Amino acid sequence: MGKTSVVIFLLFLVGIIAFGFSNQEMVSITIPAGESYEISKFILVLLSIAIGVFITFIFFAIRDTKKFIDNWQYQKKQKQEIKVQELYSKALNALLAKNEDAAKEALEDILKEEPDHIDAILRLGDIASMQEDYQKASSNYQRAREIEPRRLETLFALDGLMEKTGRWQEALRYLDEILDIDDSNLTAMYRKREVLEKQAKWDDVVSLQKSILKNEHSEKDKKREQQNMIGYEYEYGRHSLENSQLEKAKKAFRNILKTEQSFVPALLGLAEVLLQENESEEAINILEKAYEGTDSKIVLARLEDLLISISEPGRLIRIYRGGISRHPNDPVTKFFLGKLFYRLEMIDDAFDTLSGIDTGGASYPELHLLMGNLFLRKRQVEKAVQEFKKAADIKTTFRLPYCCNHCGYRADDWSGRCPDCRNWSTYQFNLDGTCRR
Repeated sequence: MGKTSVVIFLLFLVGIIAFGFSNQEMVSITIPAGESYEISKFILVLLSIAIGVFITFIFFAIRDTKKFIDNWQYQKKQKQEIKVQELYSKALNALLAKNEDAAKEALEDILKEEPDHIDAILRLGDIASMQEDYQKASSNYQRAREIEPRRLETLFALDGLMEKTGRWQEALRYLDEILDIDDSNLTAMYRKREVLEKQAKWDDVVSLQKSILKNEHSEKDKKREQQNMIGYEYEYGRHSLENSQLEKAKKAFRNILKTEQSFVPALLGLAEVLLQENESEEAINILEKAYEGTDSKIVLARLEDLLISISEPGRLIRIYRGGISRHPNDPVTKFFLGKLFYRLEMIDDAFDTLSGIDTGGASYPELHLLMGNLFLRKRQVEKAVQEFKKAADIKTTFRLPYCCNHCGYRADDWSGRCPDCRNWSTYQFNLDGTCRR
């Protein structure tokens, strides 16, 4: 105890003693519903001080006890949180190491400590889903949802499970819940678009794509999604055409061509609509104009089929020669013209055209096969054999395979969309055989 405290205490005692000597007379106090007592003022003051000290002691005792209990509970909770965090880190590390059993054990230990640990419950659902125990995965995800109904991670997990099990309508329901909570959530929009694509609901896809475009942030992403928009409008048009909804298909294809005139699938789709409407001449004119503007060999091939079908090979030859005059060094157009001459039994013209192609050192299997057959028709067997040997595959037919100029995918049949990289309007003819198989 410091000197100042001692001095204050002594002064307090002196004050009490002086107060006692000055107040020795008696006073009467009455206890409620009891008797009256005579007591000196000094004793009454001391009694009052004692009661006040006691009450103060009780108050501080209660406060300190509560503080002790709170501190003990806090330390206990801290230790529990540290333990839970260590177990969760252990579980995540085990998952990264592909050790699902160890991860599962650590996560279950977490739930013994903290039964409503939502991250542990979700990870257990993920493990069950990976192990194809879909019922248990669903049970865990639903349990997490009961704890926190509007948690987006849980709703995404449920959507993923529904997609994995092919329950598309339920997947869409969960994605719509996410979008109700966050209507600009691009991840939910992308996933909803994938589900709608799988169901071929192209009208809904186009509508959703407009929302995606509205919510994209960077110019790069907006440009990508604008291209996707064109593709989805094409799919809507193609689907309408396949279902004989010609007006819807025509409107879709024309809308695309207003935005991108060189979009080959829409050009071919519009031509097909016109053919079904018995507007063959208009279809041919559209394709001819498109070829002049794009030099697309895909358009050229379709134009060839149409003009041959209506017995106008002379018009087709004129179109080919026009293409060659614009691009004298283009071997593909010359190959097409030579193939047409061969198809029309114009053997000498076919031979002169094909033999004049400068391949630039590249090996064109289809060209060598045609030349081999031309030499056979000319009864020059040895030269025919030499051409066949040059071909990459002598079993290849005269039908040129298609090649995706984006990913290199090879296909025997044309498609507006590459099934491998999922890009539109990327097919070209694989004349030189460089596409991967």
